[in-house]
Amino acid sequence: MHPSLFNQTPADLADLLEGLGEPSYRGRQILEWLWQKRSTSIDEMSNLPARLRDHLKASFSLRSLTHVRTQGSRDSTRKFLFRLHDECHVECVLIPASPALHGERAHRRTLCVSSQVGCAYGCRFCASGLDGFTRNLTADEIAEQVLLAEELSGEKVHNIVFMGMGEPLANLPQLLKAFELITAPWGLGIGARHLTVSTSGLAPQIRKLADHPQQIRLAVSLHGASDKVRNRIMPVNRKWPLSELFDALHYWTKRKNQKITLEYILIDGVNADLAQAGLLAQHAKSLRAKVNLIPCNPVEGLPWKRPDEPQCRAFRDSLVKNGVSATLRLEKGHDIDAACGQLRLKEEKKGRKDVD
Repeated sequence: MHPSLFNQTPADLADLLEGLGEPSYRGRQILEWLWQKRSTSIDEMSNLPARLRDHLKASFSLRSLTHVRTQGSRDSTRKFLFRLHDECHVECVLIPASPALHGERAHRRTLCVSSQVGCAYGCRFCASGLDGFTRNLTADEIAEQVLLAEELSGEKVHNIVFMGMGEPLANLPQLLKAFELITAPWGLGIGARHLTVSTSGLAPQIRKLADHPQQIRLAVSLHGASDKVRNRIMPVNRKWPLSELFDALHYWTKRKNQKITLEYILIDGVNADLAQAGLLAQHAKSLRAKVNLIPCNPVEGLPWKRPDEPQCRAFRDSLVKNGVSATLRLEKGHDIDAACGQLRLKEEKKGRKDVD
């Protein structure tokens, strides 16, 4: 498998063109064909000399992802399943703005993208890790999810959340390169403030990302306000317990001019009681963080249940009474297996049955 041309930066192309004796402006032309004209064939790059096109075809692949399936929701949320060159699958979810929004923001769309095939961190409520970890995605495989989501939907993506399959901070080198492909004027041109990285709590990598110069936003999949509860559903907490995690988050707040979001999936009988709400309020206030509450999505093969709506609202109201900015996301996409990894898991299980 040749490397992807979409994975090349201006510096990479400058080195390549110099070695071929081609003028440097050819790099700008190649990037324009890739990111602005969305070329699907090197042969389409008509302003490049034939000898350069031939070299590119012999040395690089173009698209790394193949569209397999789209599941569209009644509320217009859509999940896209893609096949990679090695027959692995990844997915991303396109989410429209809330109907309650007005003006320009009402037309904005958020894309949740994957950073790995599978996941090694084994959060007990998540489908992504049920089959374990397969591999990291490359930067072009991450960025290409945005390209294809826009092409398939015919809609512009305004915000990107690295909250699909995998732990983004466990793939930090490729994640940082994906930032460049996504934010650069020659790339997708999406501002860094419109990118959010969601992590399960890898404290050392949070510090490294805090030192990255771009103003990327951070969301933390907390899901438990005490070590006892968090250990039960998030194995990562045994390596980096809440004290270490919050030390890293306080470091983040000193380095970045961005509010942290604490993501909290509400699971009946596990973490949805008012005692946890009180502890969560303390954590959020210490960071001046906002809290995003998400009733859990049922996942085949997992035992967790969704709290009823009054219980969810009572949890949110407890946070608000304690001075915390909190939203309750009665999330979109129940009818399309929108929880991370569900569609990919079904597709790969079907493939194994076909082989058997």
